[in-house]
Amino acid sequence: MGPHPAVAAIRLAVRRVLHDIATGQAAEHGSTAHDGSGHGAVAVAHRAGGPSTAQRHRGPAPATAPLVLVACSGGADSMALASALAFEAPRLGLRAGGVTVDHGLQPGSALRAEEVALRLRELGLTPVESVTVTVGRDGGPEAAARDARYAALDAAAERHGAAAVLLGHTRDDQAETVLLGLARGSGIRSLSGMAAVSGADGRYRRPFLQLDRQTARKACLVQSLPVWDDPHNTDPAYTRSRLRHEGLPALEKALGKGVVEALARTAQLSRDDADALDAWAGQAEASVRDAEGVLECAKLYALPPAVRRRVLRRAAIEAGAPAGSLFARHIEEMDRLITGWRGQGAINLPGKVVARRQGGRLVIRQG
Repeated sequence: MGPHPAVAAIRLAVRRVLHDIATGQAAEHGSTAHDGSGHGAVAVAHRAGGPSTAQRHRGPAPATAPLVLVACSGGADSMALASALAFEAPRLGLRAGGVTVDHGLQPGSALRAEEVALRLRELGLTPVESVTVTVGRDGGPEAAARDARYAALDAAAERHGAAAVLLGHTRDDQAETVLLGLARGSGIRSLSGMAAVSGADGRYRRPFLQLDRQTARKACLVQSLPVWDDPHNTDPAYTRSRLRHEGLPALEKALGKGVVEALARTAQLSRDDADALDAWAGQAEASVRDAEGVLECAKLYALPPAVRRRVLRRAAIEAGAPAGSLFARHIEEMDRLITGWRGQGAINLPGKVVARRQGGRLVIRQG
């Protein structure tokens, strides 16, 4: 008898991502990932749609095998992900480890982080570590905690030489992210939500973006995996918590079921459009610069607005403006130097970057 449907769905999602990682690692090193049975593990899993009998009975991957880490908070999503990684990674010739981040924002957080690390070790993951971070204040508590967490995960991946870090974001998380982007009014890039692959060299992978939160919770339940429910997830002081427990239920009541799926689908469509426009802007940028590399206002004006604004954003970031602090209003003010020129002064941007129009050219530099 096979695993429970929820467990099977979780494992399949992880297997697909691990297959991509193993294939990429094999291509990078000019070799084939093996399962210890004399067959290429990647090829076998791909042909059969799952692990072979030899794979199911193989031992741990060798110490030289690529390492995949799971970021685990102890919640249902990340515990289900950790369990599936522990099950699937050896079958594709990969090592599996884990990282849990203690944000230090709640009483007893250090003890909880150690408990999560113990659970990961009990699943057979190694290496496993608990990392404590200091959360700043920039951008609000949620953004500051996220920045600290990703910095810690980046450092852990570098420290252990990990090929990838798996994150447990679900379709529900994606829907919430789309609504938050819509509320900010930041354009289709904000509506594109979280990418399945992101970070430097595609470090971060999100296997569960097509699975709902209940599937992960059910997978934990049937496997008797202990789960910790973060009280911050139900605290109305946090925007995402209010959206999860008040906003989305209200939308489903007004519009009917299927809102989460529709929002997740919107994210993918928006991402495709945003990627295409970004590529267009990248190609157009060289054509709107003069021989000295300065942007020419007349040529910028001739571009479609969506492409022009992307060129402006790219130029501001290149000049030193932090991407995370560069908002739609900054780009709109820069755009008015092109489309609504009335002799206005310079525009101050984040990172002490200044944009000003001079003699038909748009000069963007620090200081």
